[in-house]
Amino acid sequence: MNNWVKEFNGSVTVCDPEGTILEMNDQAAEAFASNGGRGLIGANLLDCHPEPARTKLVEMMRSQTTNTYTIEKKGQKEIIHQFPWYENGKYSGLVEITFHLPEEMPHFIRD
Repeated sequence: MNNWVKEFNGSVTVCDPEGTILEMNDQAAEAFASNGGRGLIGANLLDCHPEPARTKLVEMMRSQTTNTYTIEKKGQKEIIHQFPWYENGKYSGLVEITFHLPEEMPHFIRD
């Protein structure tokens, strides 16, 4: 994993086309510490998600689509962006990036 990803101020998890977790950066390992942290590398991402998230991930892997949404945990807003990654043009799995959103966030329209 590149150094900038390792120390990225957010959680980054990478899986292969079948859902096997290949990499986690420091914040992902910390965020999932209670589930095994870095020990999840080699486990299947699908086993870490309950329904309906599991079915959604299966469909995303099949169709190579993107999913972006926000959540709130312990009063902190987060954005989750899940998207396919490719190597030499070949579908190679999914990446999930999660990071905190500020309480008040400006929104700009730039047409």
